[in-house]
Amino acid sequence: MPQPAPDPRRQRRRQQQWLAELAGGARNAQRTAAVAVCLSGALLVVQAGAIAWLIHAVLVARRGLPELAPVFLLLALVLVARSGLGALAQKAAGEVADAARLALREQVYRRLLDKGPLWLRRQRTGELGELVLAHGDAIEGYYAGFQPVRIEVAVVPVLIVLAVAWVDWVVALLLLFTAPLAPVFMMLVGWGAEAAGREQLQELARMGGHFADRIKGLGLLRLYGRGETELAGIAAAAEGVRVRSMKVLRIAFLSSTVLEFFASVSVAMVALYLGLSYLGLMSLHASVPTLATGMFCLLLAPEFYAPMRRLAAHYHDRANALAAAAEVERLLQDADAAPSPPEEAPAAAVAAPEPPRSAPLARVEALVLRPQGAGHDVLSGFSLTVAAGERVALAGPSGSGKSTLLEALAGWLPPRGGRIVLRDGVRVGYAGQRPYLFHGSIADNLRLADPGASTARLQAVAEAAQVMRFAAPLPRGLDTVIGERGFGLSGGEARRIGLARLLLRDPDLLLLDEPTAFLDPQTEADLLHALAGFAGGRAIVMATHSPAALRWADRVATLPGAPAAPATEGRA
Repeated sequence: MPQPAPDPRRQRRRQQQWLAELAGGARNAQRTAAVAVCLSGALLVVQAGAIAWLIHAVLVARRGLPELAPVFLLLALVLVARSGLGALAQKAAGEVADAARLALREQVYRRLLDKGPLWLRRQRTGELGELVLAHGDAIEGYYAGFQPVRIEVAVVPVLIVLAVAWVDWVVALLLLFTAPLAPVFMMLVGWGAEAAGREQLQELARMGGHFADRIKGLGLLRLYGRGETELAGIAAAAEGVRVRSMKVLRIAFLSSTVLEFFASVSVAMVALYLGLSYLGLMSLHASVPTLATGMFCLLLAPEFYAPMRRLAAHYHDRANALAAAAEVERLLQDADAAPSPPEEAPAAAVAAPEPPRSAPLARVEALVLRPQGAGHDVLSGFSLTVAAGERVALAGPSGSGKSTLLEALAGWLPPRGGRIVLRDGVRVGYAGQRPYLFHGSIADNLRLADPGASTARLQAVAEAAQVMRFAAPLPRGLDTVIGERGFGLSGGEARRIGLARLLLRDPDLLLLDEPTAFLDPQTEADLLHALAGFAGGRAIVMATHSPAALRWADRVATLPGAPAAPATEGRA
């Protein structure tokens, strides 16, 4: 049956509630901003009264400077106070925006990490990057701009109407009758702005994913002569972003124009009424208003609409924030959805954790594996047990499924059949053949596993993984800077850094994929010796072709397809 369409109003309320919860850690800053905005609005009435009194005193009453000096002093104090309150409100609103943006990114990161590598491998990294970058920036204006102005709109015009009504009730009625026109038209324009903002964010996410994917495959694109075609695709995607951005700006300017029109007409009506009253052409009072009364009303009339003008300027911030909330909600709902298994694959069975001491550390039963995108299984009916403290080598020719088995044990690949059972609370670490290294020092890349690791601990794991063998002769040692993806290092050096990073995590089960490849015999022997001492009671499962590593292992598991043995467990 088709699902009923979601209620837009309910969705919008839920998104607004979610936005409010993001700033929950900055409640004090929100209150400070609100109080500062309200006090500044109250002082605005005092400022207008002082200016109106001074104009009347100078032009009509002809008072001297000694009588004017206290009012000038009061006006100066009000201006200084309003300036300070404005700065305080901006500072507090900025703190709220920073807290909300940090909360959003923490929430998104937590949810994405909870999904694990299996879900993440099926996503476009560029789109996920936009989720925490562009969408996080989209909500900043909501807290730093829209929310303080929304409080100002709710409080300051009320204060101004009450002050104006005290001196001239006709002007107050004019303000009250014209005030509702602007919010109604702003609301109508705002619905379009929200839809356009959502389209823009979706296009930005698609653009980010498209661009990141092309950057990753830049070498292959150049190799196969697809550079010009992909440039045309990127240009088309950028054009889509430009068109949608201009649409958002057009609607934002339209909302400001609508409000400016109604505000200008309303102020003109107040000025027309006062002018006709002074000329004696309109008499709604027993006496003609004084110059001070007229100036007080004229000074406050534009200020009555000024918060609404600012609200119009920031109204697209609200639309962008709601659009960002909808996109985050959509992607997080996708993350919460159960991941679909591979084609025609039955769900992998993972048994309930067994008692810690009686069960092996890991057990594989009748496992069937197929790499993602492959057309056939590489493992079928394979079984293996790994006890605590045991060293197991996976033997077999290239393509027999050693790396695939390690990925399944690490949780990166769902089995098509059989089951993988890990002991309760076991921590698994995986060091692949191509560890991802970032631009930065070797120590920075190691500290990804443990940001708080001491220099002594970094040195210890670097020694165990034989990183110091090539890092020690460098002028800066572990502080030597390497390029993105390990640029400047050999394949063996990059693998050793990945192994050291794994050791720094201190897992219970180490999954190593060809850790001794590209090493000379002496370095390989030293690495295996250091691994044996560093691992202690931890289990190691190592995919390898090295005869030395096979001799080092306690047991060799030969995968199907190997020339020397069937798909059973054996001993070296």
